[in-house]
Amino acid sequence: MLFIQDLTYRIAGRTLLDKATLTIPAGHRVGLVGPNGTGKSTLFKLISGELLADGGEISLIKGASMGMVRQDLPDDDTTLIDIVLAADTERAALFEEAETASDPDRIGYIYTRLDEIRAYDAPARAATILAGLGFDDRAQNSPISSFSGGWRARVALAAALFREPNLLLLDEPTNHLDFEAMVWLENFLINYQHTLVIISHDRDILNKTVDHIVHLENQKLNLYTGNYDNFERKRAERMMGQAALREKQLAQKAHMMKFVDRFRASAAKAAQAQSRLKMIEKMDIVDAVMADRVTSFTFPEPDEEKSPMIVLENINAGYSKEKPVLKNLELRIDADDRIALLGANGNGKSTLMKLISGRLPPLSGEMHKSGKLRVGYFAQFQTDELDISQTPYEVMKRAMKATAEARVRAALAKFGFDKYRADTKVGDLSGGEKARLLFCIMSFDAPHIMLLDEPTNHLDIDAREALTQALNNYTGAVIIVSHDPHLVECVADRLWLVADGSCKPYDGDLDAYRQLVVRQRKREREAAKQESKRNKGGNQKSDAKNKDQPKLSKAEKEAAKLEQKIADLTLRKDAMENEIANACANNAAKQLKDLNVTYAELQKQLQAAEGELESVIAGL
Repeated sequence: MLFIQDLTYRIAGRTLLDKATLTIPAGHRVGLVGPNGTGKSTLFKLISGELLADGGEISLIKGASMGMVRQDLPDDDTTLIDIVLAADTERAALFEEAETASDPDRIGYIYTRLDEIRAYDAPARAATILAGLGFDDRAQNSPISSFSGGWRARVALAAALFREPNLLLLDEPTNHLDFEAMVWLENFLINYQHTLVIISHDRDILNKTVDHIVHLENQKLNLYTGNYDNFERKRAERMMGQAALREKQLAQKAHMMKFVDRFRASAAKAAQAQSRLKMIEKMDIVDAVMADRVTSFTFPEPDEEKSPMIVLENINAGYSKEKPVLKNLELRIDADDRIALLGANGNGKSTLMKLISGRLPPLSGEMHKSGKLRVGYFAQFQTDELDISQTPYEVMKRAMKATAEARVRAALAKFGFDKYRADTKVGDLSGGEKARLLFCIMSFDAPHIMLLDEPTNHLDIDAREALTQALNNYTGAVIIVSHDPHLVECVADRLWLVADGSCKPYDGDLDAYRQLVVRQRKREREAAKQESKRNKGGNQKSDAKNKDQPKLSKAEKEAAKLEQKIADLTLRKDAMENEIANACANNAAKQLKDLNVTYAELQKQLQAAEGELESVIAGL
């Protein structure tokens, strides 16, 4: 399928690929891995023709189609469903030609070909993919301009999947997905019938969806048979002798067992000891090599704090008393808790994290915290709040309030910042380095509880493993929101499900939740199919000539306008909720008052529009 021979590429005097050679047969499912900055995304651009190589050749078998996620989506009133449908350029061209073709033989070919490529099923297939990635019917028919960058990335992914090319290239497709969308994507890729090459730092999805690994290392492309775990074992065996690996592994296990033996009998630390045991059970020779490849993390150990640390009693949380995001919360957080929050995006996981962190006050109810409690809060959006003109040293010195230089640099060193990196401008740091700086800011005062909202987004596989080990060595409480199943399974020993306006303990494990999501998505797909059948009208040829766009009645046009208005108002409401949360955190009373007035008016407009839409739909 794909042939790469003696490929060489240089940028800014740096060689990323030096006479690299690789052959990927048709039907192979390949994970492309390697540390950040080695050139994985650049290789994709070379394969697609977006970049020109300095030497060597790249070729595909004759007649092969190639697809990857587009970066140039329109910013207009085109609906999401139309963007996805337009990704199949052959279908669009055939429909266009069908309107003007006059030769009977050509017309016959057009409709035969449309049938072969399942053109008439395309709207249903596109809707299924968009639904799997988190877009309901209303969103699918909303304009792309009303969505943020993360949601647009999902649309671009949907378009790439819809095309079903012979060679599908996916670069970090899970970056903007919640756990539910990841489960759907995972199943889609497992059943994908063509050649797949995926760049991902999620070892779980690599283990389940690929049968080969290409490792980009030392400017070469090395192919391994098997999934990611097999690759790690084989590479470890190649790098070091088996005896040396075993010695290092045993030493690491002995270190972790010291903690287990010390706290196994302690009721306060029993859950953490159990977490270490889970890590020991999952350890293999991969972990022995990891220490040589990754900058480790070290979270400061907090002083002891009695349980419960936080108690929520009948709390409503959100950004408007009239419409809280979460209702009647009854939760308790103890000193040894290791909790992961489950639930689809938009259900309130981040709202709960902001509530516990103190960034968002409760709308009603009581929240009791220990008087000396220190809370560390990490959220990925905080990278945008860093001053890019300052160095990590200057950022930390301000956070630690003029502490002696030696203490500031010692704190940075725990997260891999030597003097050179500590004195580099934040704007010149990689995404992973910025994340490590946020970890340092969050934890320098040894918090009793750490709240981590998607902490792995900019970390490669090795750095994620280092974070996992650091959290298991940390003796405080941890609450995680993460779409990385490996991190959740290794660190958390309790699961809370945020859904239907509430948060409650989830009795099953992550596999049980995964199956729950699969069943829910299956029911949604069946419902979508039934709806599609009900809405399908006219013969297929008539549909083709009209490009699947039946004439709309006056009421249907009015409903479409109202749906557009509701989507716009919802987008403005979401943005304002973030502003309100920031104003609450900064105690900006006047700004908060003005925002609440505007927010209340926005809510009225939204409710009015929804009421109008219900009336119009009732009359259809």
